[in-house]
Amino acid sequence: MADMQAGIGPFLGVFLRAHGWDSGLIGSVMTIGGVAGTLMTAPAGALVDATSRKRLYVIIPGICTVLASTIILVSQSFWLVAVSQIATAIAGAAIGPAVSGITLGIARQAGFNQQNGRNQAYNHAGNMVGAGLSGFLGWKFGFTAVFWLAALFGILAIISVLMIPRDAIDDKAARGMKDGKGDREETGEQASGFRVLLECKPLLILAAALAFFHLGNGAMLPLYGLAVVATRNSDPASFVAITIVVAQAVMIAVSLVAMRVAEKRGYWLVLLISFMALPLRGVIAAFFIGKWGVYPVQMLDGIGAGLQSVAVPGLVARILNGTGRVNVGQGAVMTVQGLGASLSPAIGGWIAQAIGYSPMFLILGSFAIGSIALWVGFASVLKPACAGRSDDDMDDAAQAGAAA
Repeated sequence: MADMQAGIGPFLGVFLRAHGWDSGLIGSVMTIGGVAGTLMTAPAGALVDATSRKRLYVIIPGICTVLASTIILVSQSFWLVAVSQIATAIAGAAIGPAVSGITLGIARQAGFNQQNGRNQAYNHAGNMVGAGLSGFLGWKFGFTAVFWLAALFGILAIISVLMIPRDAIDDKAARGMKDGKGDREETGEQASGFRVLLECKPLLILAAALAFFHLGNGAMLPLYGLAVVATRNSDPASFVAITIVVAQAVMIAVSLVAMRVAEKRGYWLVLLISFMALPLRGVIAAFFIGKWGVYPVQMLDGIGAGLQSVAVPGLVARILNGTGRVNVGQGAVMTVQGLGASLSPAIGGWIAQAIGYSPMFLILGSFAIGSIALWVGFASVLKPACAGRSDDDMDDAAQAGAAA
């Protein structure tokens, strides 16, 4: 599923560069797609909360993602590529909340942190293997092979999702409801991701901190690949594959560590460390543009993104436990986070084109200072929400044990 959702995404920058695109236009077309996907994420979360067919929200978007990506093979005109990225982003907007909802519906609140940690470890392993294969096939047969590989992974992911028994997913647990507690939808009140976000201060601070982080982090990987390819005689496909493999390999271990630290120390420390990784990554990226610099740069990406892949869904599920709005809340947080990530390529691309890659990396890395300031400044509000297992989690665990 990781490779189905990513498609050619990580390779898009160098693919377009090889067809004569400048960094500013490459960043802009990525931003167009990112904004479109971001605007759909909260509505997608609400739909995942409402539906009892959560598997379809993985299967159908996956098919659309693969089909939209193949459009780029037909033509590299700006507007056709932009349409492809919009379609890909919109189709993929539901996959995150859907996977989170399916996991919560199977593992319940008591087991969500551990199962999500394992999910993310396998997700990063899939990304690592897929990137390695894409790099090899791209080097051996050209970028067309990368598209075909994404299609193959799409078919395998669909088969895997269909193997999950429908009855294994508890729809009430999947949206964070508790037995005996009412549902706003039953009383006629419609779900609103942004209302959930605005009414919950810890969730709002989390979203803002993530937006600052991803405003800097979103463009690091594609623009670092462009920087090295532009200044060195490196094979584009194989180099981008190396950048992904290094980061994803680190994320596998980091996801498992984050799962254990969150159980014992809570999510506050996990997320603080993730925010601190970005400024250091920006400094290293600025001064070590080359084939050896990719290792520390991408290892730090693995630390930051790997910690967040476990901590963010787990924290949102904990904060909204019992509300029946977990997935719409996930969607709202991902929307604000995605606004930062989608603006990042355009900002970074035009800065690089105007003053160079090294200053651009320093500027992007500095955005995480805003994340750190929010996280530390509101620690008194955040730490109780980020604490270890709650009494409700312990009750769920006891009920699950009694049922077994």
